[in-house]
Amino acid sequence: MTAITALRGRIGVALPPGLTRHLGLVTVLLLISAFTALNSDAFLTGPNLLNVSQQIAVVAVLAAGLTLLMTAGGIDFSLGAVAAVTHGVVAQLIVAGVGEWVAVLAAIAIGGAIGLVNGLVVTLFNVAPFVATLATSTVFSGVALLIIDGQSISIGEHLVVLGFGEVLGVVPVLVVVAAVICAAAGLIMRWTAFGRNAFAIGGNENAARLAGIPVVRTKLVLYAAGGLLAGLGGAMLVARLGAASPGTGGLHLELTVVAAVVIGGTALHGGSGTLVGTVLGVLLLGVVANSLNLLQVNTHFQDVALGTVLLVAAVTNHLRGREH
Repeated sequence: MTAITALRGRIGVALPPGLTRHLGLVTVLLLISAFTALNSDAFLTGPNLLNVSQQIAVVAVLAAGLTLLMTAGGIDFSLGAVAAVTHGVVAQLIVAGVGEWVAVLAAIAIGGAIGLVNGLVVTLFNVAPFVATLATSTVFSGVALLIIDGQSISIGEHLVVLGFGEVLGVVPVLVVVAAVICAAAGLIMRWTAFGRNAFAIGGNENAARLAGIPVVRTKLVLYAAGGLLAGLGGAMLVARLGAASPGTGGLHLELTVVAAVVIGGTALHGGSGTLVGTVLGVLLLGVVANSLNLLQVNTHFQDVALGTVLLVAAVTNHLRGREH
């Protein structure tokens, strides 16, 4: 019996399953926020909250695609490299005179193609997803640097609407895009046959195949969808930064994305997960990073913090899986 179950029994109130599942995450998020607010006057200011929301928007978009994939038992460690490739593609196309939105669509298409390649390697050649996507991550990290020739490329005043625009004069367009993507992914997971198929594959792939679920096709679609969203994430990056550069192109972003999804409760072995949990995981990592900056903690410690949070989340995820 968990502490939440015991509490529910004592107070005689039936807590909603979603609240029970994510109550720990919400509690930690509130505690960290309260601690930072008490120690930094800048934390709850409009500019800072706006900055945090824009920073986590790209992570949220990539994490939405990865959540869908991980529920089916897959994983993709190349998402950051794909975003790096596509952010360079967008910048180069714009500099070459191609329309900015055509460049964005090209980036999304390229991301989808890379995701499909990952899916083909995993499904047709039976390569472990971890190995396959780690290998392609290395390849495309190099490609990303080759595309921009290791230099910063400014896009000038292009993609200002995407990078700096606001809806109703308040909510950044980047945040709106991320919210729409996450909501759509959540609806797919919860209410469609495709989402149920993904859960079934992650729960027991052999049983899903015997039940007539198109396992290979579903996985290919999931890998391609993850690539598409990584391509969109790359376009969002270059729009927000106003340039493509080696240091800010999404390389190594995959660790943050994987951490957010795992922290949100999606099982590493597949079969369970929610977009609500993933969004909370993204928020938690964003708040932690922002808090460390505001409290002037050594920047190198942020990697230590991220790795520690991921390790704790993975262990907790494993223990929760054993309980069920």
